Amino acid sequence: MDDIQKIIPITKVKKDLLDIVKEMVNEDSTITVTKNGMAVGIMMSPDRYEALLETIEILGNPEIVKALATSSKDFKSGRTYSHKDVWAQ
Repeated sequence: MDDIQKIIPITKVKKDLLDIVKEMVNEDSTITVTKNGMAVGIMMSPDRYEALLETIEILGNPEIVKALATSSKDFKSGRTYSHKDVWAQ
């Protein structure tokens, strides 16, 4: 998932909503909608929204966060197995 973000004034969103939604889905982008230069909303594809919810769920689980930290330390210190080693067993 690319981290593409656009900022579009609400007047343009009102005028070009269909085109903006098509582009947003095609590019998997997040769009910040502004009114008078201030952010008033965010638009994103359902896939991006689901990924965001999944990330929040993972980061909200202390056991998973601990396992990820341990895995990161193992990787940095070279304690890894190759694909071949894992499937050879």
